[in-house]
Amino acid sequence: MKSTRLFAGLAAASLLALPACSGGSGSGSSSSTGSATDSASGASSSATSAAAGGGTLTIWADDKRAAALKPFAEQFGKDNGVTVKVQAVSKDLQAAFVTASQAGNAPDVVVGAHDWIGNMVQNGAVDPVQLADEAAFDPQAVKAVTYDGQVYGVPYAVENLALIRNTKLAPNAPKSMEDLVKTGKELKTSGKAKEIMALQAGQNGDVYHLQPLVNSAGGSLFGMTSDGMPDAKQVKVNSPETVAALKKIAALGEKGSGALKRSITAENAISTFTSGKAAYLVSGPWAITDVKKANMSYDVSAIPAFEGGKPATPFIGTQAFYVASKGKNKSLAQEFTTNFVATPELHVALYKAEPRRPALVEAADQVKGSDADIEKFKAAGEGGLPLPAIPQMSAIWEPMGKAEAAIIGGADVQKSLDAAAAAVKKSIG
Repeated sequence: MKSTRLFAGLAAASLLALPACSGGSGSGSSSSTGSATDSASGASSSATSAAAGGGTLTIWADDKRAAALKPFAEQFGKDNGVTVKVQAVSKDLQAAFVTASQAGNAPDVVVGAHDWIGNMVQNGAVDPVQLADEAAFDPQAVKAVTYDGQVYGVPYAVENLALIRNTKLAPNAPKSMEDLVKTGKELKTSGKAKEIMALQAGQNGDVYHLQPLVNSAGGSLFGMTSDGMPDAKQVKVNSPETVAALKKIAALGEKGSGALKRSITAENAISTFTSGKAAYLVSGPWAITDVKKANMSYDVSAIPAFEGGKPATPFIGTQAFYVASKGKNKSLAQEFTTNFVATPELHVALYKAEPRRPALVEAADQVKGSDADIEKFKAAGEGGLPLPAIPQMSAIWEPMGKAEAAIIGGADVQKSLDAAAAAVKKSIG
């Protein structure tokens, strides 16, 4: 997921969440048939009566998803005798949705990232949903949309970071991060590249893109509960393990090898790679469109680990459809999300709008034959954990990002992380 969009939405939504809680991340067939739909239990009687009685179903999504959804939404409307409005929200969709929910004018369905769930649940903005056949979906996607033991979204796409490599400059996948740095330095020395690696950091840091390296070096953001969920009571930002991990990050920074630079940002990381200035790019499937436009020879593989370290596992992100708790037509929204959304045609159309691996297994099987990158990104995310959906995650992004950026620039590791931990704990309360 593009972290700049994700982080902005989280930051805005976390501010909105505080008052509410102060008391306690194409086209296609419009057919609705397919094996996933066949396995569904069918519309509930309340949904059927809502459809028969007419009405309006309002869906909010971002620009790309809205365009892909419209023909399917129109077909759903025709089939059920209702009006379906798909509205594109260009900025801060999560924050806009929470605000609308609190004001009593929420849409019926919203489309967005799974890590919104904690904040939306805390604000009473979404209802649980029931997947008719969980086995029809990618297990990682189902895990991502499950919060406090309940499923809150119907997933349609899965995404994670990987290493994208210019195979003309670097024919072989690096065996380790040290191997990557060595090759990158050689390319710089020979004048074939200007940067060792394009991994967006920026002046304010980028926790999402740096986390695979932190994981490999043994660091973490939160401890875990007994059931494997992030525990906000265990802030690990300045734990001895995370301090040791960030010392490894510092060695890659501007006063070390120079593999990580604050001048590589969300705005220029992909173009740095596609222009041939770097042989390596750490990014997600959203980068592939630009890579293909550049007519590059490339490959996708796992982000390399530090020598002797743990795997460099990225966060796993999932995109999903949610039913608004305060929508005006909740039964129809449940019918749309739980039955109509779970069709391969719709998932493939959303994939075509932006190539992220479909969460519906049947849809993923359809597209992987013509898109080898689908399985490569999946392999690169093996062992990764879903991006934490707990509301307290919003307290991490800014202080930890700034600490990591400062460390990349040469600041003291312990002092930087102590300051970040204090800010996180103060925000969480």
